[in-house]
Amino acid sequence: MKAIWNNTVIAQSDDTVVVEGNHYFPAEALDQTLIESSDKVTSCPWKGEANYITLKVDGAENADAGWVYKTPKDAAANIKGRYAFWRGVQVTE
Repeated sequence: MKAIWNNTVIAQSDDTVVVEGNHYFPAEALDQTLIESSDKVTSCPWKGEANYITLKVDGAENADAGWVYKTPKDAAANIKGRYAFWRGVQVTE
């Protein structure tokens, strides 16, 4: 699977976990040069607290376009430390 934004591969892996229709990529699959931490944090009743990342590609920015559950609740342990995307990021095979 690939996560693509602004014609650039943000993440690529054969090891994604699908939860609620979102592919969660392992951290090592991300191009760390294209992301930076965001201050945005949200909470899910069954997954826990999500921390967001902003994408920066060729001078363009996509704020809060990805998220990660660094310390998820037990029910979501399979996505611990994995990243998922939205806001125009295409996830394809």
